[in-house]
Amino acid sequence: MIKLTDQPINPADILAQVGDDGTGGVVLFLGQTRDNSRGEKVSALEYEAYESLALKQMEKIAAEAKKRWPVRALAIVHRTGHLQIGEISVAIAVACAHRGEAFEACRFAIDTLKKTVPIWKKEFRPDGSFWVEGVPIENS
Repeated sequence: MIKLTDQPINPADILAQVGDDGTGGVVLFLGQTRDNSRGEKVSALEYEAYESLALKQMEKIAAEAKKRWPVRALAIVHRTGHLQIGEISVAIAVACAHRGEAFEACRFAIDTLKKTVPIWKKEFRPDGSFWVEGVPIENS
Protein backbone atom coordinates (compact mmCIF):
# COMPACT_ATOMS: atom_id res chain seq x y z
CA MET A 1 0.00 0.00 0.00
CA ILE A 2 1.45 3.28 -1.13
CA LYS A 3 -0.90 6.24 -0.91
CA LEU A 4 -1.64 9.83 -0.07
CA THR A 5 -4.86 10.53 1.76
CA ASP A 6 -6.79 13.47 3.13
CA GLN A 7 -8.48 11.15 5.62
CA PRO A 8 -7.21 10.15 9.09
CA ILE A 9 -4.66 7.31 9.06
CA ASN A 10 -5.68 4.20 10.99
CA PRO A 11 -2.59 2.22 12.12
CA ALA A 12 -4.61 -1.01 12.20
CA ASP A 13 -5.36 -0.61 8.48
CA ILE A 14 -1.64 -0.15 7.75
CA LEU A 15 -0.63 -3.19 9.82
CA ALA A 16 -3.27 -5.31 8.11
CA GLN A 17 -1.47 -4.69 4.80
CA VAL A 18 1.89 -6.14 5.86
CA GLY A 19 1.42 -9.26 8.00
CA ASP A 20 1.75 -12.88 6.90
CA ASP A 21 2.80 -16.18 8.45
CA GLY A 22 6.45 -15.78 7.40
CA THR A 23 6.87 -12.43 9.11
CA GLY A 24 8.78 -12.39 12.37
CA GLY A 25 9.09 -8.63 12.79
CA VAL A 26 6.88 -5.72 11.85
CA VAL A 27 8.02 -2.15 12.48
CA LEU A 28 5.40 0.57 12.38
CA PHE A 29 6.53 4.20 12.31
CA LEU A 30 3.93 6.88 12.96
CA GLY A 31 4.72 10.53 12.39
CA GLN A 32 2.46 12.65 14.57
CA THR A 33 1.79 16.39 14.44
CA ARG A 34 3.19 18.15 17.50
CA ASP A 35 2.37 21.46 19.10
CA ASN A 36 5.79 23.01 18.64
CA SER A 37 8.51 23.49 16.07
CA ARG A 38 11.91 25.03 16.58
CA GLY A 39 10.80 26.67 19.83
CA GLU A 40 7.56 28.08 18.40
CA LYS A 41 4.01 27.13 19.36
CA VAL A 42 2.14 25.35 16.54
CA SER A 43 -1.65 24.97 16.55
CA ALA A 44 -2.15 22.92 13.35
CA LEU A 45 -0.37 21.72 10.20
CA GLU A 46 -1.27 21.49 6.55
CA TYR A 47 0.37 19.19 4.00
CA GLU A 48 0.34 19.60 0.24
CA ALA A 49 1.82 17.17 -2.24
CA TYR A 50 2.69 17.03 -5.90
CA GLU A 51 0.63 13.85 -5.95
CA SER A 52 1.78 12.01 -9.05
CA LEU A 53 5.46 12.68 -8.35
CA ALA A 54 5.07 11.97 -4.62
CA LEU A 55 3.47 8.57 -5.27
CA LYS A 56 6.12 7.70 -7.83
CA GLN A 57 8.87 8.61 -5.35
CA MET A 58 7.19 6.64 -2.55
CA GLU A 59 7.08 3.59 -4.87
CA LYS A 60 10.80 4.03 -5.57
CA ILE A 61 11.52 4.12 -1.83
CA ALA A 62 9.58 0.88 -1.33
CA ALA A 63 11.39 -0.77 -4.24
CA GLU A 64 14.79 0.32 -2.94
CA ALA A 65 14.01 -0.94 0.57
CA LYS A 66 12.99 -4.30 -0.89
CA LYS A 67 16.22 -4.42 -2.84
CA ARG A 68 18.40 -3.65 0.22
CA TRP A 69 16.62 -5.78 2.85
CA PRO A 70 14.52 -8.96 2.72
CA VAL A 71 11.27 -7.03 3.06
CA ARG A 72 8.17 -9.22 2.86
CA ALA A 73 5.76 -6.28 2.74
CA LEU A 74 5.90 -2.51 3.08
CA ALA A 75 3.24 0.19 3.35
CA ILE A 76 3.66 3.97 3.19
CA VAL A 77 0.75 6.36 3.75
CA HIS A 78 1.05 10.16 4.05
CA ARG A 79 -1.67 12.64 4.91
CA THR A 80 -2.49 15.74 2.96
CA GLY A 81 -4.71 18.62 3.97
CA HIS A 82 -5.29 20.27 7.33
CA LEU A 83 -4.31 18.29 10.45
CA GLN A 84 -4.90 19.03 14.11
CA ILE A 85 -2.18 18.52 16.71
CA GLY A 86 -1.85 14.85 17.63
CA GLU A 87 -3.04 13.47 14.28
CA ILE A 88 -0.91 10.98 12.38
CA SER A 89 0.73 12.61 9.37
CA VAL A 90 2.66 9.62 8.03
CA ALA A 91 2.69 5.87 8.64
CA ILE A 92 5.24 3.36 7.42
CA ALA A 93 5.02 -0.34 8.17
CA VAL A 94 7.74 -2.80 7.21
CA ALA A 95 7.50 -6.56 7.63
CA CYS A 96 10.53 -8.83 7.49
CA ALA A 97 11.41 -12.27 8.78
CA HIS A 98 13.58 -10.65 11.49
CA ARG A 99 13.23 -7.42 13.50
CA GLY A 100 16.65 -5.95 12.76
CA GLU A 101 15.99 -5.87 9.04
CA ALA A 102 12.52 -4.41 9.62
CA PHE A 103 13.95 -1.58 11.77
CA GLU A 104 16.65 -0.77 9.22
CA ALA A 105 14.28 -0.78 6.26
CA CYS A 106 11.71 1.35 8.08
CA ARG A 107 14.36 3.90 9.09
CA PHE A 108 15.56 4.05 5.50
CA ALA A 109 11.99 4.57 4.24
CA ILE A 110 11.10 7.47 6.56
CA ASP A 111 14.48 9.20 6.21
CA THR A 112 14.36 8.94 2.41
CA LEU A 113 10.72 10.06 2.28
CA LYS A 114 11.57 13.20 4.29
CA LYS A 115 14.46 14.01 1.95
CA THR A 116 13.00 13.18 -1.45
CA VAL A 117 9.19 13.15 -1.63
CA PRO A 118 7.56 16.42 -2.76
CA ILE A 119 5.28 16.99 0.23
CA TRP A 120 5.23 20.44 1.80
CA LYS A 121 4.19 21.45 5.30
CA LYS A 122 2.58 24.65 6.52
CA GLU A 123 2.69 25.44 10.23
CA PHE A 124 -0.06 27.47 11.86
CA ARG A 125 1.37 29.58 14.71
CA PRO A 126 -0.01 32.36 16.89
CA ASP A 127 1.95 34.88 14.75
CA GLY A 128 0.66 33.53 11.40
CA SER A 129 1.04 30.56 9.06
CA PHE A 130 4.28 29.62 7.35
CA TRP A 131 5.39 27.07 4.78
CA VAL A 132 8.45 25.43 6.25
CA GLU A 133 11.42 24.03 4.43
CA GLY A 134 12.72 20.56 5.05
CA VAL A 135 14.09 19.80 8.47
CA PRO A 136 17.41 17.99 8.75
CA ILE A 137 16.73 14.38 9.69
CA GLU A 138 18.68 14.57 12.93
CA ASN A 139 16.31 17.33 14.14
CA SER A 140 13.01 15.80 13.03
